[in-house]
Amino acid sequence: MWLDMLGLDTALMYRNITYLLGGAVTTLVLTAAAVGLGLLGGTFLGMARLSQNRVINGLASAYVTFFRGTPLLVQIFITFYGFPGTTRWSAAIIALSMNSSAYIAEIVRAGIQSIDIGQTEAAIAGGLSPSQRLRYIILPQAFRRIIPPLGNEFIAMLKDSSLVSVIALEDLLRRAQLVVTSTYKPFEMFIMAAVMYLIMTSVISWFVTLIEKHLQNNSPARLKNASVKKSMVA
Repeated sequence: MWLDMLGLDTALMYRNITYLLGGAVTTLVLTAAAVGLGLLGGTFLGMARLSQNRVINGLASAYVTFFRGTPLLVQIFITFYGFPGTTRWSAAIIALSMNSSAYIAEIVRAGIQSIDIGQTEAAIAGGLSPSQRLRYIILPQAFRRIIPPLGNEFIAMLKDSSLVSVIALEDLLRRAQLVVTSTYKPFEMFIMAAVMYLIMTSVISWFVTLIEKHLQNNSPARLKNASVKKSMVA
């Protein structure tokens, strides 16, 4: 086999596939939890960044600046060592989700600002309250536009989650490290980890592309044009 020709210990690699896949599952769960919570927090932070209230705007800006301006590794250490009794899992999810929310806040803010001001003016003329404008007019359109950057954030977080290995949480990278310490075969294990990360990011990227195409094909403008063409043919 060509792997043997490269001098790789294929027997060792095959023996540890299942073990590393368990770490990959942990990585996916961590990433999904972090981005899910980050989306929730980032939505509120993004709206707060657009608030006319200086206090709310200032606090949201300070949060975003801190978490975007400091290393994620440092944030993980602060969360894990700064709060006694925090488990590895809870520390990892808290640190990753707080970091993700800062980045998603800017994505949401940009998405909201990309909506044509005329839509807001029409909603005001229609008598909608500010909360109704956000719920029925602005946010639905904004979220359609931020799907691609949200997908990129998910992929970035998937890779950044490998940093939780420093607090001994057994994600994909940590499990690869554990095998290395007992076998002294770092090249094989880290190659396998890299391939698994690549497969996960590629699948997620493909899935996001499918969602984006679906949204484009079902956009109001596209459906309206299709309806007009159909009526002209009739």
